Amino acid sequence: MTELETRTLEVPGATLQYDIRGELKDAGADGSPVLMLVGSPMTADGFGTLGSYFTDRTVVTYDPRGVGRSVRTDGAAEHLPEEHADDLRRVIEDLDAGPVELFGSSGGAVNGLALVAAHPGLVRTFVAHEPPTAQVLPDREEALAVCVDIYDTYQRSGMGPGMAKFIAVTSRKGPFPANWAEEPSPDPADFGLPTEDDGSRDDPLMRQNIRGCTGYRPDFDALRAASTRIVVAAGKESGGQLAARAAASIADRLGIALTVFPSHHAGFLGGEFGQQGEPEAFAAALREVLSAD
Repeated sequence: MTELETRTLEVPGATLQYDIRGELKDAGADGSPVLMLVGSPMTADGFGTLGSYFTDRTVVTYDPRGVGRSVRTDGAAEHLPEEHADDLRRVIEDLDAGPVELFGSSGGAVNGLALVAAHPGLVRTFVAHEPPTAQVLPDREEALAVCVDIYDTYQRSGMGPGMAKFIAVTSRKGPFPANWAEEPSPDPADFGLPTEDDGSRDDPLMRQNIRGCTGYRPDFDALRAASTRIVVAAGKESGGQLAARAAASIADRLGIALTVFPSHHAGFLGGEFGQQGEPEAFAAALREVLSAD
């Protein structure tokens, strides 16, 4: 079993913890740089299965600020992709192992876009898997309003109603209509979610990240000019959903083909958080994409 080293890194406004599997001294020796696997607000735990298919590589995962082991110290209630991108920059520089290959999923893909736009020299190849920024959609005004409504519902009514709307919105196929607000709200009980409000308002997804992540506007000029090789991907089963539609739009704006990965939005999971994708096939697809560099 590959040994795990955990490091703590103090950054402005937060204390980050990240994990290294493999020897940093070996990274790049055979042409394979460090492979970073990042999500947001998903923690490093979500990459346990996917990382197990890359034991021949030095793999780095981390907990984004405000979740898991990475504690936010500035008291801010919401996080922006630019903050997460600066955290990623600091982790990469702390590794001191040269440019990395970066796989970012969901919010991690959005944060990766911000990182590559600002610091392309730190990333050799970036795979952006289903970045859910509503700013790039043809129905952007409606999609942004829907995402803000999830935040407002959570603040008003708590976990169950907010997460029920999140699930309904992210699994919906096709554009959001102008009259989306007239549609009935989903019942939390239909998703096995609590119907009573426990009063907590510290959910990292619906409180801390959803408005900043979905409202992020990629800097396409910087991305097109970047030295980083950018691959934008979506799951085979995700067609028509918000994150997959955003991925397709970003790929089009960058003038590259959309890469199709196996399974769905969480296709790399192997039971983490109670979700199952096709991790072995997903890892093979990721390896193929990285080896094409």
